Amino acid sequence: MRSPGILVISHGSKEPYWVEQVDQAVAKLHLPEKIPVEVSFLETVKGRLIQDGIDHLEALDVTDLLVIPLFMSSGSTHVDEISYALGVKDAPDKETDLKPFRRKARVHFGSPLDDGEDVARMVWDKVCPLSVHPANEIILLVGHGSVHNGFLQRWEQGISSLARTVQSVSSIRTDYALLNPESVHDKVAYWNQERGHDVIVAPLFLSSGYFTSRVIPKRLEGLEYRYSGEPLLPHPLLTTWMDRQISELMQGMQK
Repeated sequence: MRSPGILVISHGSKEPYWVEQVDQAVAKLHLPEKIPVEVSFLETVKGRLIQDGIDHLEALDVTDLLVIPLFMSSGSTHVDEISYALGVKDAPDKETDLKPFRRKARVHFGSPLDDGEDVARMVWDKVCPLSVHPANEIILLVGHGSVHNGFLQRWEQGISSLARTVQSVSSIRTDYALLNPESVHDKVAYWNQERGHDVIVAPLFLSSGYFTSRVIPKRLEGLEYRYSGEPLLPHPLLTTWMDRQISELMQGMQK
């Protein structure tokens, strides 16, 4: 008899607030039955690493792991190395120190956030209070990005698609920039100084931390822009997004 368990995997942080935001979003899942859930982190959260989550679920006789990779983009090298270490793919696209995990259960691997209307509405809800004169504004999505070939293209594909959806949801022109390779400063300067637009900066990060509070403002020194530093969490639509992922993985498990 098949017995599913849900394993939500995120990056992790030394900041307790970061971890709490993920835990709270997962705690609100609407599960169809009493399915065990573990929230695990790639690093820094002692006792709650990915192997810990697998072990806890398998101790409950789980036969199928429904894995939700709670990362912003398919271009994340972490998504690649985690899928490899879980046995979803034979080899990683980029060399990794992450060793294959011990597991007996089958793995059903979901997708990172990337794009879609749920993500676009989360972004818009966070920056909406900063909008004053929509006709003269531009929303600039700022993502982590990647310097690695293949991963950068995935980042660009996802964030450009998301920019189109945010523009559709908000009715405000939307563009994007990446921290790696750096394009944030030039994009803000272009839209503000050359095109005369008021730039609203929207950070594509899951929870508040080093990138939202330090890195992005540092890249924007000397420029005019509006920025609240609000990440996606907390937001109820993140739970909705996870609910949908779980439903799709459940259907796939039954085939």
